[in-house]
Amino acid sequence: MIFQSQNSNIAAAAPPRVAAPRVDAPDAARHYDELRDETGKVRAHYEQVITDLQRRDSAGVKRMSDTARRLLAERGVTFNVYDDKGMDTPWTMDPVPFVISAREWEGIEKALIQRATLLNAILTDSYGPQQLIRKGDMPAAMVLAQPAYLRPCHGIKTPHAKPLQVYGADLARAPDGRWWVIADRTQIPTGAGYALENRLITSRLLPDVFRDARVRRLAGFFRQMQQSLAALAPRPAGEPRVVLLTPGPYNETYFEQAYLARYLGYTLVEGEDLTVRDDRVYLKTLSGLEPVDVILRRVDDDFCDPLELRNDSMLGVPGLVRAVRAGNVSLANALGSGLAEAPAMMAFLPGLCRKLLGENLLMPSVATWWCGQERPRGEMEKNLDRLVIKSAFRARGREVHFGESLSTAQRAAFIERMRFAPDRWAAQEKITFSTAPTWEDGRLVHKPVSVRVYLVATADGYMVMPGALTRVAASIDSPLVSMQKGGSSKDTWVLSDGPVENVTLLTTTRTPVELRRVGHNLGSRVANHLYWLGRYAERAESSARLLRSTLLRCSPESGMSETPLLLPLLEALRNLRVLDDVADTAVLAAQQEQLEARLLQAVFDPEHPASIRSSVTHIQRIGILLRDRISVDTWRVISQLSDALDTFDHPPSISPVSDTLNVLTRVILELASFHGLAKENMTRAQGWMFLDTGHRIERTTYICELLSAGLRSTDAENPSLLEAILEVGDSTITYRNRYSLLPQLAAVYDLLMLDELNPRGLRFQFERIEQHFELLPREQNSALLTPAMRVLLENNTKLQLCDPTELARVEPGTWSQTQVAKLLNQLIEAMPALNDALTAGYFAHSTISSSESEPATELTPTR
Repeated sequence: MIFQSQNSNIAAAAPPRVAAPRVDAPDAARHYDELRDETGKVRAHYEQVITDLQRRDSAGVKRMSDTARRLLAERGVTFNVYDDKGMDTPWTMDPVPFVISAREWEGIEKALIQRATLLNAILTDSYGPQQLIRKGDMPAAMVLAQPAYLRPCHGIKTPHAKPLQVYGADLARAPDGRWWVIADRTQIPTGAGYALENRLITSRLLPDVFRDARVRRLAGFFRQMQQSLAALAPRPAGEPRVVLLTPGPYNETYFEQAYLARYLGYTLVEGEDLTVRDDRVYLKTLSGLEPVDVILRRVDDDFCDPLELRNDSMLGVPGLVRAVRAGNVSLANALGSGLAEAPAMMAFLPGLCRKLLGENLLMPSVATWWCGQERPRGEMEKNLDRLVIKSAFRARGREVHFGESLSTAQRAAFIERMRFAPDRWAAQEKITFSTAPTWEDGRLVHKPVSVRVYLVATADGYMVMPGALTRVAASIDSPLVSMQKGGSSKDTWVLSDGPVENVTLLTTTRTPVELRRVGHNLGSRVANHLYWLGRYAERAESSARLLRSTLLRCSPESGMSETPLLLPLLEALRNLRVLDDVADTAVLAAQQEQLEARLLQAVFDPEHPASIRSSVTHIQRIGILLRDRISVDTWRVISQLSDALDTFDHPPSISPVSDTLNVLTRVILELASFHGLAKENMTRAQGWMFLDTGHRIERTTYICELLSAGLRSTDAENPSLLEAILEVGDSTITYRNRYSLLPQLAAVYDLLMLDELNPRGLRFQFERIEQHFELLPREQNSALLTPAMRVLLENNTKLQLCDPTELARVEPGTWSQTQVAKLLNQLIEAMPALNDALTAGYFAHSTISSSESEPATELTPTR
């Protein structure tokens, strides 16, 4: 049975046919058992979940866990570990939910609303009249000595706004069953998006019990967040523009930021996307500057403005504090709200609650002493073995010391250090977390858990999200509960005594809406990312096609007979830098083993900048940057691209070519899926235009290099070589449908150069790019062609005037001297110029920077 015999009433309900997994009880003296009461009976609010698990054997629970892992991977749910160089550590979720009864939640909800109200009042006073300091109710060091206190923000008024708009509280349950607040998250309460994602997964894994248990929904909380943030807009009329300010893709919760921006309908921006003009914040778009009303920020307080706060910040917006001070933009949370997160602040909250609210604190903080006071400092020194000593104020590089782990010498040294600057330290009682059942390694085990609950400000108070992000420690003996330290997460079910309201973000109001054919104007940075996504996707596909055709023709069975036909393909690969450091392709073609090794390196080597592996890595990187812009299906395709290369489990030096050919075919098919999704699902707005423009420019480069290499070959008119060119250009069937004869030089080059109906032809690429340029924004009232349009028009005209029949009239061996060959070389040289013109016209930010110059947009060099 899944649990021990004490739970006979549950076990008898549905005896499994196969032995179900067991779970051992935790040490009741050390940990509160969330599952069972003192008699060993399953608690009432857990019964329906346990009954469902009882119906499953170990294999059934494992399947549920595997499904959760697969769904998270398909949806691309990730977080970043600070010490990890990667940007996509998979998010982990235990399929067994953490359950809280309706009655217990009622007390939690009331206590946290009181606490949020208290912390908001402290922040309001600290950045306003500072009466708490003046009257001696709070030491001045709690404000003025804090690194988190932002002096430039003192006196800033936020009409109709609370400085604490979104609040998070980390809760833990003591062995006696009482809840304690172990940390306040007043600056940037992260994790609500992960809690929502966990809910979506768990409700699919346990649909019946989720419905029958009457679990409260989360959507109402996020709808209130939308309404609350919209109410902060300083402009009374019109639809407010709300953006979510992110530090960028290397931030640990970047996935959540992109996820929330998409879910709430906000624009995800980085600091370089915004500028301040005349004390107003604007979003830089391709069509100009658009005003921003509200910023939901995920950038730390002091990084938000390099002019008035931290001058080395590359994440903020120069002049943002000035715009906030002028009342032209609202921030959530207000700048400086990290002040209330200080661990030392907890020591004063009971007294401040009585002073400000006239009430006792309903939910206590973990016992805390500030060492800046003589009596608490003496008590700390006596009881150091039972305490955790940490920095009194939250700051980067803050220290945490567990007293029980210090040796006698270390203890004496630390006390001496603490006495030198006692106000910098706070002592807290060591926390013993409660435990909950968790699936691990084929069985259910008890692990310590901590719960992060979220609140959002309303017009008359605060609303608590009826759920939470439950975090699970890595092991039963872990002193910390942290995802950064190998922990996991759970969905949190808050049960209802009555029917559950079916709440969604969709509204049924009849407010008139202005109909649109496009969304807000595209930001320059997003346009840049989409452009390079198109380029890298086409680069990977064209390289895969060229490498596949080359590998097919270097079979040992053919001996040296195929060498002359290989040379043009190898030349194209070398000129495209897919094969690097190759001095003589003829010498390489004659060395069978070395040739295969170099070709496999061009596919799989992550250190090779032009390999398919590197291109796929760039696609994934840009996909992460565009998480709020691409669909789940598109992300799945991007993930499967990497999977296709990961299936290759042999060292390149000994792997059979046939395996590589299979991998290349799969890569081509996955990229075809990517292009198909883009073509069928993206509206033909600015984003699509830049994605497709990047695609067309990259394809033009590959086609030109291939055709140019063919003309430089002494076997240019060889039907076998022309077949290879048609194969790489994916135009074999088209040619055969038109010409009932072996490939002819002039006909093949006409098809791949001048046929405007051939999606693989040069003329087709130029026509599509020209259509996009006609629709892209230009300088206001300018009738002149943009530099990019000039480059395109000049080369498209030359292409249309080209005569491929010239190739059939010249003497063999002189094809490289023809006007066709010269044009191909001109087009190859024109593509970098076209890229530079696009960059200067649409992606560079220097011409629309704020009062301080911004760094240029980082672009991958064009060949």
